[in-house]
Amino acid sequence: MGKRRCVPPLEPKLAAGCCGVKKPKLSGTGTHSHGNQATTVPGSSSGPLQNHQHTDGNNGRENVSDLTLGPGNSPITRMNPTSGALSPLTRPNGTANSTKNLVVTAEMCCYCFDVLYCHLYGFPQPRLPRFTNDPYPLFVTWKTGRDKRLRGCIGTFSAMNLHSGLREYTLTSALKDSRFPPLTREELPKLFCSVSLLTNFEDASDYLDWEVGIHGIRIEFINEKGVKRTATYLPEVAKEQDWDQIQTIDSLLRKGGFKAPITNDFRKTIKLTRYRSEKVTISYAEYMASRQHCFQNGTLHAPPLYNHYS
Repeated sequence: MGKRRCVPPLEPKLAAGCCGVKKPKLSGTGTHSHGNQATTVPGSSSGPLQNHQHTDGNNGRENVSDLTLGPGNSPITRMNPTSGALSPLTRPNGTANSTKNLVVTAEMCCYCFDVLYCHLYGFPQPRLPRFTNDPYPLFVTWKTGRDKRLRGCIGTFSAMNLHSGLREYTLTSALKDSRFPPLTREELPKLFCSVSLLTNFEDASDYLDWEVGIHGIRIEFINEKGVKRTATYLPEVAKEQDWDQIQTIDSLLRKGGFKAPITNDFRKTIKLTRYRSEKVTISYAEYMASRQHCFQNGTLHAPPLYNHYS
C-alpha cells in the first residue's frame, strides 16, 4: 500500500484545467490526438481524444479531465422540498466512506453560481459564505445542456481556503479556460456547477497501486526529451470511460504530452500519487430555487447572498 499524506506535497501553486473526453471504444491499441498529429497508444483506447492542453508545474498549469459522477451523469444533489435548501447525497453504495459526513456541500456550488452571476451582471461580489473555510485542493467544473458537455474546469492541487479558492476558481474556470470562450449571461440557465475537494493524498508503491472509480491519480514522468511532466485524472474519469488501469495510465501519459511508444518498463518509472475526491453538482434551476428570495419575477433586484448570509 502507498504511504499516506493528509495533504499534497508542498509545491508551487498549481492550477489545472479539466477537459471532457469523448467516450471511446476500447481495444488493444488506440489513437490519441495531440494537436494535429495522431499517436498510436498500445494497450489504450481507440478513437481520438479531444486535444489536451498541458503545461508543467513550472508555469503553474496542467489539464485535468473531469467527468460528472453519478448514474446517467445525474447531479449528485437533491432539493429539500420543504425548505428549498440543497443538501449533498451520500456516496453511491460500494464507494469508500459511504457513511462519512462530507465536507463538500451543495451550498458551495450555489456560492460559485452567486460569484459568476454577480460578475456577469456587474454586481459587487457576494459576501463570504457560512460554510467551512478550511483549506483544500479544489476544482470548479462547468457543464452545459442536457448532455452535460464540458464548458470549463480549472482547479488547484495546492490547498486553498475554500471561500477565496472557490471564488477565484469559479471565475477562472468560467472565463479563462483556454479551450472555451468565456461563459455568457445567456448560457446561465443551461449550466451545471460541480465542486470537487481533493483529500487523502498517498504516494503509491507503483503505477498500479490504485483503484478505478475510487482514486484520482496524478503522475510524474520524464518525457522523451528529458523533461519532467505531470498529469492527473479525477476519480470519476476512468470509471466513466470504462478504462482499466493500464488504459488510464496510457491515456494520462498522452495527455501529459508523452509521444514515444509506451512500454511496461516505462510505466514502471512513473511516480504516482493517488487521492480521493468529494464532489457535488447542482443545476442552475436548483440554484435559482435556493436563491428565490433574491429574485422577483425572474429578475435579480439585489446581488445574491447579501440577504442570504446577513
